[in-house]
Amino acid sequence: MQPQHVAPRPPSRSRLVNVKQAEAALVEHYPRLVRLAYLMLPSGLGRDRRVLTAHALTQRALPRGRASAPVIPAQSGGGEARDGDPGYSFVRLQVVRAALRADRPGTGARRSKRFSLPPLLPRVWGLRLVPRSGGAGELALDQQLSELSGPARAAYVLRGLERLPEDGVRKVLTAAGVADPVAAVREAAGVPAYDALLGSPEFDACALRARPTDLMRRRQHTKAALAAAAAVAVSGALLVLPGDGWGPDGAAAPLYAQNPAAQAALDPAQVTKVAPAAWKTAARTDFSVWPARGTLTGDSGLLRRALAVWARPGGSVRFSATPGTPSGGPAGPPQLLYAGEVDGARIVLFYDGLRVVRYAEPKNGEGPAALDLARVDGAGGAEAEAVVLTRAAANVRYLTAPWVTKAAERDLRKPVSGTMDLGPSDGVTSPLASPAQQTGACDAWNVLQLTDSSGTRLLTDLGELTPAHLTVGRPGAPREASGAQALQTWSPYACSLATARGQGVRTVNAWEFARQTLPGGTVPASWVCTRADTWRGGRPRVLAQFLPPGAPQGAVTAQAEDVPACGAKDPQALAGVLWKSAVGNWYLLAAGSEDTASIRASGGVNGSTRGRLLTVRAEPGARAELTGTLTNGKTVGGLR
Repeated sequence: MQPQHVAPRPPSRSRLVNVKQAEAALVEHYPRLVRLAYLMLPSGLGRDRRVLTAHALTQRALPRGRASAPVIPAQSGGGEARDGDPGYSFVRLQVVRAALRADRPGTGARRSKRFSLPPLLPRVWGLRLVPRSGGAGELALDQQLSELSGPARAAYVLRGLERLPEDGVRKVLTAAGVADPVAAVREAAGVPAYDALLGSPEFDACALRARPTDLMRRRQHTKAALAAAAAVAVSGALLVLPGDGWGPDGAAAPLYAQNPAAQAALDPAQVTKVAPAAWKTAARTDFSVWPARGTLTGDSGLLRRALAVWARPGGSVRFSATPGTPSGGPAGPPQLLYAGEVDGARIVLFYDGLRVVRYAEPKNGEGPAALDLARVDGAGGAEAEAVVLTRAAANVRYLTAPWVTKAAERDLRKPVSGTMDLGPSDGVTSPLASPAQQTGACDAWNVLQLTDSSGTRLLTDLGELTPAHLTVGRPGAPREASGAQALQTWSPYACSLATARGQGVRTVNAWEFARQTLPGGTVPASWVCTRADTWRGGRPRVLAQFLPPGAPQGAVTAQAEDVPACGAKDPQALAGVLWKSAVGNWYLLAAGSEDTASIRASGGVNGSTRGRLLTVRAEPGARAELTGTLTNGKTVGGLR
């Protein structure tokens, strides 16, 4: 349904708005302005941070000081009492401008502090504030908005929520500093108009639910902070000034006390170096049988600096660790995997039985050192076949296991395309394009294809030290994603891997749990569940995705964290979506896995079916609750 616009008014000259006018408009329309900011901000911020940011940007929308400020003419179709109010037009413009700036990539110290997100205070410690959850329609819309550029997302919201005509949208975007407002409006037009969904509680950043943060992690961090404070207080008198520059300990923090066992772990002469052919006779192929490779394995100075920074990373060190990875130094002498020069940096890789550790320092001595830790306990097979050596621009270079015979680059979005050979040379691959920092349109998703004597497998870079292993098939019995049919299965869902970046992901499995013939059609749609399991065991990320016939990529209809669905211990799935047919009719479609005996929809849509496929006529924007009954009598809810 197209929005109804009031008759246009004659154009007027730009007016001035004073602080009192703007403040009155801000107070009167605060919930709407916060909703505008929330919808325009990128979904990658996360719901909690997005809420806080939306409130922060809205509250900063008043003119500075007591002087008047110029405002673009009020736009026709601006909505009821807000239409013609210069105060509202001004604060809306400020909110749009701030949201667009917040969406731009950071530029380090040059980025305006005014738009730092989120502000330190006010802050509710120990709580997460999130809007109420919506239905499949809201999830699908949020997914579509996340794929738009910042200006296009702003254009869509101004058109759908503010009811501005196209010319009015262009004027607001121009005033907000958008370089090409015409292109932004054109891009936004590619997303169907779901104006009713924009007013959903899902996007109301003023009606919030309070939820606790990670209680276990918070408790652990509190204990660690208290222990660290006590250690500093007791041993402060033993402070020894550090060496300078790239001296004996390089970028390591000051040494407060000496412990014989700890000192032994930091002795480069004690580092374990596995023989080059040890893996050939080993009972298990994992990191413990990787030989020490690289041209600097005998550089004791480099190894000493790497070990010292691992044990005591200084304030200048760029540090990262995958979620759930212990960050302390080595308990004993670690195993050396690599030491050499790659892409203008000296790189050292260690393994201590629990973690892979990467140390990097600039070859010319200019710039900070970097330390990255990744948990890899229990890794074997594909999970122990590659580690990131370097990242340069948009490329990544890997060190592969000694039993890997071939490495290649493949575009997961194009399953029938060929591969590009990456070597490797002494285990080091040529650089390949990484999707880890990919922004904008997802036209490609490049993965690492490795081959050894047991077969071929796919790994994908998710921005961490170890790549994630891709599989397909029913949970509990997955198979490699490198075959022709498996590549066809993954292709429409490759871009959804972006939601798992930085989560410490170990494996991602794609499971087609149902096919459903649509009303008026003959070619079935596909229902797929992708589950990203982590190295720490808990907090898996599950997405239900729907692929209509002819669609280039799947649409996320539901997402959940830390649930058993689609996993080996509970291999079942149930999901639904609102779908519009070619003749304009709306339906609720739902599908369950093969052990689903019946499905019932209630709430905004009512219907039921015996079997695992449900099709019910519905109204646009309707919200429904799904309940499934399994063949064993167990009741399950739909993913949401």
